[in-house]
Amino acid sequence: MKNTLKITGGIPLKGSIEIQGAKNEALQILAAILLYRGKTVVSNIPDILDVQELIKILSILGVRFENQNKNYLFDASDVNPAQMETQEFRGLSSKLRGSLMVTGAMLARFGVAYMPTPGGDKIGIRGVSPHLKAFQDLGAITSVENGVYKIVLENTSLSEGQTIQLAEASVTGTANLLLASVFYRKGYMIPSFQIFNAACEPYIQKLCQLLISFGAKIEGVGSNLLKITPVCFDDLDTSETRYHTMSPDMIELGSFISLAAVCGAGISIQCPNARDVLGVTADRVFQKLGVEYQQRGDSLWVQHHSLYEIKKPSTSGKTVRVVYDQIWPGLSPDHMSSMITLAVLAQGTVQFEQRMFENRLGFTDMLSQMGAEIIKPTTKIAIVAGNARRQKLNALEMSSPDIRAGMALLIAALAAEGTSVIHNASQIHRGYENIVGRLRGLGAQIEELD
Repeated sequence: MKNTLKITGGIPLKGSIEIQGAKNEALQILAAILLYRGKTVVSNIPDILDVQELIKILSILGVRFENQNKNYLFDASDVNPAQMETQEFRGLSSKLRGSLMVTGAMLARFGVAYMPTPGGDKIGIRGVSPHLKAFQDLGAITSVENGVYKIVLENTSLSEGQTIQLAEASVTGTANLLLASVFYRKGYMIPSFQIFNAACEPYIQKLCQLLISFGAKIEGVGSNLLKITPVCFDDLDTSETRYHTMSPDMIELGSFISLAAVCGAGISIQCPNARDVLGVTADRVFQKLGVEYQQRGDSLWVQHHSLYEIKKPSTSGKTVRVVYDQIWPGLSPDHMSSMITLAVLAQGTVQFEQRMFENRLGFTDMLSQMGAEIIKPTTKIAIVAGNARRQKLNALEMSSPDIRAGMALLIAALAAEGTSVIHNASQIHRGYENIVGRLRGLGAQIEELD
């Protein structure tokens, strides 16, 4: 995958594009593979950089796998915990935030895990302290050795029916605690307990479904209160192969809806039950931003939008619509970047408030250089005055700071007049499978330079 993209903008895009498997779900499911001492088949895994890196990490740990057209057969029978102490494991783990969840699974299975400070998007402070606190609440002892966290779980400090309250409804934090606690080693029993303020995103629900198929006992799936009755590894039947199919990626779906409204001359997004995948809140926000689409069989049809208008607030006294992110079932922060590019060419004004991360709106400076009218009164607020397509954006040479901002800039470049260049495009490849090839299929002119 090339790290620089050269985009010729202003070309109307049309045709059909298919939604990949969900990136965020994939990272959790792959970590969960470590908990089943048998075979697991996972279908519709997205072929993206983050997934490729995590599969390498699993392979280092001893997981065997076969890939047959995105249908992976994993065998975690012979995982070797000593591999966590190798430089190869630590080097790869430090590049990928999704590697955090490997820690929870290895802690449950072997009683010890190592956690290098993970990489990922530069979108604000996302420390590991909530994860360490959750492990400590289970009874784990944490320390730091040469910049690497060592977590040891020998005996739990939990009492029957106790509640662990997460400081924030973090998706990765909830996943990590689940992975660390639903199973236990013989002689190290964990009593039944509850997780309060758990994230309840679809990714967590799908993770719970897989863990239950492994033999876990989890109640309250889909709520913020999960009741866990831990099960001993020795009581699990690992003779049968388990199966899991990845959901369509709701964030990619949102990105392509924005793409289709901004650049499309009629685009069909292949995704059954797209509104359910997208979620009620995101669907409603797109409508408020003036985008129209219809489900046609297994595809979402986004018509050509010569003009789309941001709906004014219905609340008395409010003159500017406000869009903000929230924990599920609110609007995912991952939708915000592409929605901002969408608003740039709309008719009307909208205020975007990034409440969950403090440094995710920096990319809007590049949109401003392209001619967008954006005011940033704070690092967490961007007010977009749409130009109603009265003028095109200008081409620009820029760099992608993270996955979602990279996609937002790519949409802007496709809409701009002239030729734009996006450096650090590996950030986009981390979350969007074969994005160049799929966009070329719609008629986009994109060249990969290095």
